[in-house]
Amino acid sequence: MLDKINESRLFLENRLSGKPKIAVVLGSGLGALIQQIEIFEEVDYASIPHFAASTVAGHKGTLILGRLNNVELLILNGRTHYYEGLSMKEIVFPIRVLHALGIQTLILSNAAGGLNPSFAIGDVMIMKDHLNFFGDNPLIGKNYDELGPRFPSMNEPYSHRIIRLAHEIAKKHTLPLQQGVYAGVSGPNFETPAECKAFYIMGADAIGMSTIPENITARHLGMEVFALSVITDLAVIGQMEEISHEEVLKAASIATPTMVKLIQEMVTYL
Repeated sequence: MLDKINESRLFLENRLSGKPKIAVVLGSGLGALIQQIEIFEEVDYASIPHFAASTVAGHKGTLILGRLNNVELLILNGRTHYYEGLSMKEIVFPIRVLHALGIQTLILSNAAGGLNPSFAIGDVMIMKDHLNFFGDNPLIGKNYDELGPRFPSMNEPYSHRIIRLAHEIAKKHTLPLQQGVYAGVSGPNFETPAECKAFYIMGADAIGMSTIPENITARHLGMEVFALSVITDLAVIGQMEEISHEEVLKAASIATPTMVKLIQEMVTYL
């Protein structure tokens, strides 16, 4: 694995001219942030050694070096998912490469179903914690001490410092924000009513099919992590309706202005 990470790092160092410390991972339908970026370089995942290409609509699959509010950053414009048939190690490989490139702070985003009955479609939820129901973990197998400890602590999976900063920015600009716990599942099917009820009883406010493997990997590497969920459908008992991926992408656009404004200002303080 270390050789693969190094090969990808060397490839990208030869393609990218900057040395950013912040990276953003864009989830389903959340590529609108790209419109605010001054793009310097854009590289297809397929051309990067050992990167897997995304097969899901709404995930372009490019690594972007750009500038937002005079801050250089890397953007993973789309991600791969466990349900695409990839291993956990393949899914999180880009996170390990970002770390090798010098990234210290990681901002994650996703589209999620709302379990909390107070949520509405188009809400943006700060992830304060998560429940891992993938039935797998990217750290299973040989541990590389060069990357992180065998048993990493997860007492603060999402940075308290950045969460406070996000709330301060939201208050300043009167941006509506929710906060809660995200449950991660493998997918690709959406959840049954019984599953949604069980997850809500266990403390989850939203549910989705990504983000947690990336978070675990980033924390193992010692990166500071912040994450946002865009509520694109309601999985609340009594309010559930049939949902499609196309509707999820459409609903994601409702929350785009809040997410973009928040990240735009946030990066200047990180």
